Amino acid sequence: MESTSKPLVWLHGEVKTPPFTQAARVETGVLLRQLQQGISLELPHSRPMPSIGGRCHELRIRDADKNWRIIYRIDDDAILILEVFNKTTRATPKTVIEVCKKRLKKYDSDQ
Repeated sequence: MESTSKPLVWLHGEVKTPPFTQAARVETGVLLRQLQQGISLELPHSRPMPSIGGRCHELRIRDADKNWRIIYRIDDDAILILEVFNKTTRATPKTVIEVCKKRLKKYDSDQ
């Protein structure tokens, strides 16, 4: 790992095949590596999620028949993975937003 690469801190979720297809898993890995290297991602790959908190984003991965989302936060020393889910509606479910806020609150209080 490069010295400038930030570690991934998985607070919840995982990316494996199945349920992800091999292609979606590879795309996810490439995008997460770019984040670790400090590359700023924008639409269509990522969008800000201010409803969860500052520096929070939603990584968007199109799979064969699913739309995966990975909620993450960019910290100075790490990329926090808050949630991995299959998005089935236009809006991010309120339950996902709330659970991500709780995970961040717990993580920040433990630091």
